[in-house]
Amino acid sequence: MPYSPLGCGVLTGQYDSPDDLARDDYRPNPPRFQRDNFQNSLGLVREIQAIAGDKGCTPAHLALAWVLAQGDDRVPIPGTKRRKYLEDNVGPLTVELTERDLACSAQSLPAGAAVGERYAPPQMKALNL
Repeated sequence: MPYSPLGCGVLTGQYDSPDDLARDDYRPNPPRFQRDNFQNSLGLVREIQAIAGDKGCTPAHLALAWVLAQGDDRVPIPGTKRRKYLEDNVGPLTVELTERDLACSAQSLPAGAAVGERYAPPQMKALNL
């Protein structure tokens, strides 16, 4: 079960800078969301936004649809703090990704393109990673 498939909200396209996060937000703490790594992630988000625009869906819908397209044995677990998010999280069910879409996504967003560990070293150690 893919945990946090929207990159803690970053893949939704709602942030333009790490400065957009609230002062008490936990996201700047993990290495993946620290300033330089966050900037790298924003470049990936722009790729996702472009692909989503071509598909006529939101970046979040595209990200979740991609997870669903990886096989019937995968169920994404997006965060859902508000009813709006819950309703938005069912949108990917209407997004059809073709083999060509998946190939283009793999080329634009290759595995390992995100920079920085997902968690800080103590958490990675606790997870045996």
